[in-house]
Amino acid sequence: MDKKYEALFTPFHIGNCEIRNRVIIPAMEGTNIVDNMMGPKLNEKSHDYYVERSKNEVGLFIPGMIPVYSMMIGKWLHKSPKVFEQAKPLIDEIHKNGAKIFFQLGAGFAGRNYTLPAQMLKIAGNKALKTLTNPFLHLNEMMVAPDEGLPMVWAPQYTSRQLTVKEIRQYIEAYAKSARLCKEIGVDGVEVHAVHEGYLMDQFTTEYTNHRTDEYGGSFENRYRFPVEVVRAIKEECGEDYPVMLRYSVTSKVIDFKVGAVPGEEFTEKGRDMAESEKAAKYLQDAGYDALDADNGTYDSWYWAHPPVYMPLNCNLSEAEHIKKFVDIPVICAGRMQADTAARSIAEGKLDAVAIGRQFICDGEYLTKIKEGREEDIRPCISCHNACLPVGYTKNSGAVMDMADAATQGHCALNPISFEEKKYAIRKAGTKKRIAIIGGGIGGMETARLCALMGHTVDLYEKTDRLGGVFIAAAAPDFKEKDKELIEWYRTQIGKLPVNVHLSTEIRDLKAVSADEIVIATGAKPRTLNLPGFKRGIEAIDYLLGKKSVGETVAVIGGGLTGCEIAYDLARKGKKPFIVEMTDCLVNATGICAANSECLRDLIRYYKIPVYLESTLQQINKGSVTILTPDGEKELSCDSAVLSVGYVPGTPLAEESSEHVHILGDAAKVGNLKNVIWSAYDLAFSFI
Repeated sequence: MDKKYEALFTPFHIGNCEIRNRVIIPAMEGTNIVDNMMGPKLNEKSHDYYVERSKNEVGLFIPGMIPVYSMMIGKWLHKSPKVFEQAKPLIDEIHKNGAKIFFQLGAGFAGRNYTLPAQMLKIAGNKALKTLTNPFLHLNEMMVAPDEGLPMVWAPQYTSRQLTVKEIRQYIEAYAKSARLCKEIGVDGVEVHAVHEGYLMDQFTTEYTNHRTDEYGGSFENRYRFPVEVVRAIKEECGEDYPVMLRYSVTSKVIDFKVGAVPGEEFTEKGRDMAESEKAAKYLQDAGYDALDADNGTYDSWYWAHPPVYMPLNCNLSEAEHIKKFVDIPVICAGRMQADTAARSIAEGKLDAVAIGRQFICDGEYLTKIKEGREEDIRPCISCHNACLPVGYTKNSGAVMDMADAATQGHCALNPISFEEKKYAIRKAGTKKRIAIIGGGIGGMETARLCALMGHTVDLYEKTDRLGGVFIAAAAPDFKEKDKELIEWYRTQIGKLPVNVHLSTEIRDLKAVSADEIVIATGAKPRTLNLPGFKRGIEAIDYLLGKKSVGETVAVIGGGLTGCEIAYDLARKGKKPFIVEMTDCLVNATGICAANSECLRDLIRYYKIPVYLESTLQQINKGSVTILTPDGEKELSCDSAVLSVGYVPGTPLAEESSEHVHILGDAAKVGNLKNVIWSAYDLAFSFI
């Protein structure tokens, strides 16, 4: 092990609980052991996920939030002790492997960040909702907040009602009694959710969401009364020595309702600023909390708590390190944290532990590989949110989630094995086959890797001189460092396996290939438009690969994900881009996490990139583009036009398809990394 990581592997304490090292897996969506959304039940699929990681050096687990009140069916968690009893064998197994576990207890998705109203309108016909007599029965109970009339973040047409004092006290009692159930089955402590991310309890603490005039509003002490009374109630119920940690947003990073502050932006904090946080952290410690599990953000600035690829690595570290100066209890930091940076901060006494979440979904052996000096074998998390947090946002529908995505929330786009350990356990094929894969992009490489691990003979054909395909272009911007690492990871793994790689080899006729199974993974082609001057435009892929240069002022045609990424990249390089988008909202599509799209929109606002919505390209001229806007036709001066109008699937080789010829990924249907990698797994396992 490299010495720079040594501090990670030293023990520390939260209260009286000793944890073997400084690495924590924090609560994430879909990673719960006990689920209480549709009614208390055990999440049996979580077993193998947690056992594997407990065997791979993780110090402390905090599974996904358990609402103390089931908002969908109106039932209190502590009235279902049998569900906790069913979780005890897994808790015991985690302990046998040397790890500790805290359960995260929360008020659920109640509050102005509540996303279900829009989702319920979208999926009211879903089978799960049909089991309810009236799926909207408890909607009023869910849409509660400190104040009356606060708009829901992603569905502003809905507003909150004020939580009553009686209800607040019911929640406090529920936290305490649920914590008692945790203690009884051997859970080492609890994490209170949360003075964090703009959830219900956090809304009580911030002045811009709490204008109450009773004992839970007004003064600093009144605004923080809810979390203080919760920890005191838990300690009274479970004993003073029972560890209680708090999920804590150091600062809110909010400019206004639904407007977040991006890294480096100068702004006036509307939520909790650092001055208040210094006071609050000490106040919460003195109330009884034994540790702060810290980051930044609220649902108005959601990307701080769920940082996408556009956020810097270790984006919350400076605030966590600062707040540690004001408390004596451990401070943990989450948010695209890197092991080497965390180890250095811990060694310098600036931080006590690190919370690393999505990287462990992406690679359960992450710490073991660090310890064994096998860093090149770590599959990197690229912060895409394609499977771990697929809640998307569209202007007209608010927060939405495709039901196929909902079923796999908390999983990983790059590693389907997580939470499907039995289904996707790599095993040798009963009949060894010769498999030819045409196309060396992500889909082709993943299929080749899996088939080689299963014992097949694999030939991988790539028409260019390097593996990576279109993802090389996608990874080109300097903020895509983890995407670049993913390409290198694939190349490294392919190099370590008996895969016959044929570079600079284009297959134009399947008759030239001798194989039992042929996989066509040649990707998609850029869409073209029959418009005057369209050929004057620069294809997005050519810009990203540096094949064609752009001038000072650049028209970006298409305000989807790729177009907005290109505009952001251009602005970072000092260029002057503007975006032309035919819909009424940037990145206005499902399947893209709202943390990603909201971050991009705020970055475009910050860089003052002009945006022309509901506008269509009419013509590309020399030195300008002509567009049709709601106000009529306009000619906009520009030096270059970059085209990001989508891709179309298809390959001439597909015409030769047969029972043993398989079309994979974008060659079959344009999608994202999750689509292609998960399809590669299913295809490879069909060859066993």
